[in-house]
Amino acid sequence: MAGQLSRLRWGVRAVLLLGVATSVAANILHAQPNPISQTIAAWPPLALLLTVDLISRVPVRKGWLAVVRRTATGALAAIAAFVSYGHMVGVVARYGEVGAVPYLIPLCVDGLVVVASVCLVELNTSVKQADTEADTVADIAKAPAVRAKSPASSANKTATAVARLRSRHPDLGTQEIAQRIGVTDRTVRRHLSAAAS
Repeated sequence: MAGQLSRLRWGVRAVLLLGVATSVAANILHAQPNPISQTIAAWPPLALLLTVDLISRVPVRKGWLAVVRRTATGALAAIAAFVSYGHMVGVVARYGEVGAVPYLIPLCVDGLVVVASVCLVELNTSVKQADTEADTVADIAKAPAVRAKSPASSANKTATAVARLRSRHPDLGTQEIAQRIGVTDRTVRRHLSAAAS
């Protein structure tokens, strides 16, 4: 499943790149014919592309930093959309479209960028979850086989799974490890403290 999601993620990145390239091209066409004006006009959609790539790759943490990151991304997207909208309206009108068309085409391009951005963030979250779940299943499957279900052998199996999951994903919290393995948070903390001592 992770492989299929990864392929889909590349497709979404291509769609996002197409939307941003369209926006950059329109901004450059509308700018004054000198490199400085064209660079300034091209910057907002490129900044949005870089920001979307960052937020889709860097894991989201809970707390005030996540709020700051989302707020800054929203503000940057609004600025890029506002700047690009004006440039695209001018370009579309200059090349012969009349009526409402010059005002609708920029919404189509900006809408494509928004949808692709949201899809990319969602897909990256899904891919990370699928990878972690696959690791968890592999960790439990690699635990030594047990003939009888004794408490000691079950504890060893859990300890092994906890240790492997922690070594592969050191950023996972004890609650998330517990959820993936199917034990309590207290059990995970006990095994981690026993392994540390």
